[in-house]
Amino acid sequence: MVILVSGATGNVGQHVVSTLLGRGADVRALTHNSDGADLPIGVDTVRGDLSRPDSLKEALSGVTAVFLVWPFLTAKAASAVIETVERSSTRIVYLSSMSVRDGADRQTDPISSSHAEIERLISRSRLQWTFLRPSGFATNTLVWAQQTRAGSTVQWPYGDARRSLIDERDIAAVATCALIDEGHSASTYVLTGPQALTQIEQLELIGQAIGRPLHYEEIPPAAARQALLTAWGIPRIVARLLPAKTVPRRIADGVLAAQAEMVSKPEAVTDTVEQITGTAARTFADWANRHAQDFR
Repeated sequence: MVILVSGATGNVGQHVVSTLLGRGADVRALTHNSDGADLPIGVDTVRGDLSRPDSLKEALSGVTAVFLVWPFLTAKAASAVIETVERSSTRIVYLSSMSVRDGADRQTDPISSSHAEIERLISRSRLQWTFLRPSGFATNTLVWAQQTRAGSTVQWPYGDARRSLIDERDIAAVATCALIDEGHSASTYVLTGPQALTQIEQLELIGQAIGRPLHYEEIPPAAARQALLTAWGIPRIVARLLPAKTVPRRIADGVLAAQAEMVSKPEAVTDTVEQITGTAARTFADWANRHAQDFR
């Protein structure tokens, strides 16, 4: 079994690669530059670009299953990519989002719209598909790391927003089962951590992990929007000039609107990780301890 992993060096993809190797699978990584990819020994790296479906032919040769991470903000070109995968493979596992709303005429934000459209395209293909819809990634709290390294206060809005953040290793564990094992075709899995914590509680656990207390200070959402845009590599002067309807601004606003909603409506908690893998989902405290150095 040869499995192609897109996003193989990303937050989730890197763990998919290592978990697949642990299960004895032959792993092929789709990269922009196969010479510089930081991947484990034994991984076959092949160049390809999801924005250019014709470039995927070599990467897909002999591949039986694909783990798909879509790196773009819209579903443009997704149809051609899925058709290309369909000609070579039989199985696909797509990393979607918990924010996708089934049956909705319109999704709440651009990212959810993109995920929903790609799900729709895949479900209409001949591929055996599995959709993974995780809650917020634990690694998203690294947006606070610059502040925790500089001092003891993190300025962010919606401290009472309650999230069931998931460790990326648990997403990878479920993805590996769906890629290798039978019984996951035409399945949609909502994946979360084992409990919903407020953002204030998340910061407290990070403080415990790094050995010093951290203080959460509420700020207006507009200030956090700028921090998000900066974290995404958009310079402040450019961010000011972006029209409100541009994709990056809309995504930042969507993230903050979701956090506002989570104050009164916490993210759901599921036990799907344990059902699929046989092991309970990792706690946020465990993730924080593992990433303590990032916050010091």
